[in-house]
Amino acid sequence: MKANMGTADRVIRTVLALAVGVLWYTGRISGTVAIVLGVMAVIFLVTSFVSWCPAYAPFGFSTRGKSGPA
Repeated sequence: MKANMGTADRVIRTVLALAVGVLWYTGRISGTVAIVLGVMAVIFLVTSFVSWCPAYAPFGFSTRGKSGPA
């Protein structure tokens, strides 16, 4: 499992997940919307912590910068 997420991608996913958590905690979202967004938030947090997104893998997509000398 080779990392395919850059720092900006990880930060954005974490911020979005935290925003969903705050919306749920304050009662702004509830019901089915809260469940769907909650599942997505958990997925965003897990993928940002492991720096690997399974949706990127089949397409060879990566948000990491180029490594090594240019």
